[in-house]
Amino acid sequence: MNSTTRWMTGHDGLPMSAEAVQSPPAVTRESRATGTRTRLAWLAVFCLVLLLACIASAAVGTRDIPISTVMRALFDYQGSDNEVVVRASRIPRTVLGLVVGVAIGVGGAMIQAVTRNPLADPVVLGITPGAMFSVALAVGVFGLRSIHQYLWFALIGSAVAMAMVYAIGRSGRWGATPIRLTLSGIAIGAVFTAFTLALTLLNPSAFDQMRAWDAGSIAGRGWDVTVAVLPFVLVGLAITASVARGLDAIALGDDMARALGTQLARTRTLGLIAITLLCGAAAAAAGPIVFVGLMIPHIARWLVGANQRWILLISAIAAPALVLSADVLGRIALRPAELPVGIVSAFLGAPALIWLVRRKTAIQP
Repeated sequence: MNSTTRWMTGHDGLPMSAEAVQSPPAVTRESRATGTRTRLAWLAVFCLVLLLACIASAAVGTRDIPISTVMRALFDYQGSDNEVVVRASRIPRTVLGLVVGVAIGVGGAMIQAVTRNPLADPVVLGITPGAMFSVALAVGVFGLRSIHQYLWFALIGSAVAMAMVYAIGRSGRWGATPIRLTLSGIAIGAVFTAFTLALTLLNPSAFDQMRAWDAGSIAGRGWDVTVAVLPFVLVGLAITASVARGLDAIALGDDMARALGTQLARTRTLGLIAITLLCGAAAAAAGPIVFVGLMIPHIARWLVGANQRWILLISAIAAPALVLSADVLGRIALRPAELPVGIVSAFLGAPALIWLVRRKTAIQP
């Protein structure tokens, strides 16, 4: 009996019908369609959550404003006190939360994909410590006091830190492997953190100024901050889109990625540039907002599987929803005072991450 006959017979030796032979591809197509429908359903859910978070961000605060007034401030502005608050404070804050959230979510997913490390985040690659050191330098040495003044220092510090991590990580015969990048980032981050502590301890005024920035906040930022960081975020997103397809191959390992025709050096280099732009812009605008870039990609991976393009898309929607929700909770937790979004995200993120760690499927890279 030849191989073709064996393929066309069932377990009992009887010939199989053409429909039975063709059933596995049909099952595969059906499974793929079901997976796509599930992913689209989760995408719709997160879009709805993001919409509700935006509405709450514009309406909730020290003084709650009716949604009808919020809509009137947007589309039929008449200059009332509440409408002024919405236009001058709430809307810029909400838009900045959207921009920062997208940058953190996509940046965090990119870091975990490029390094193949499910515990990687901007701190691990030294991006946030680099931004913190630059801000401390701007405040302690140059005497800058406004977020608009040291914004560029934070961006430059993030870029310098990432460049150092990449230069050290790619030195030697093996090049910029994920483990070398991770270890280089931890080392560079530790050095920048030590310098930051030294600067703030030697300069009390710098210490006071750094406390506000280090907590992570989107309060008190105007349109100028959003306009300043938005180009970096858009370029970072464009680069991410260009390399997203190759990230699935990288997840299989360097040897398999090469066998599949992926240009590892190009994909990894562009990925690191995108990470620097996204995470550096977010840190410059809002300071370190912890757990979001670490936790959201895990949630996305758990819900939509290991497809990196879907993980990036879900992260781009879920992360700003979490940032805005944490910001709203911070406004109402201690009225009339406010908790910075970075503190609230830590309170929310720590137990959520512990729960995810207990589910093996959520932490597989």
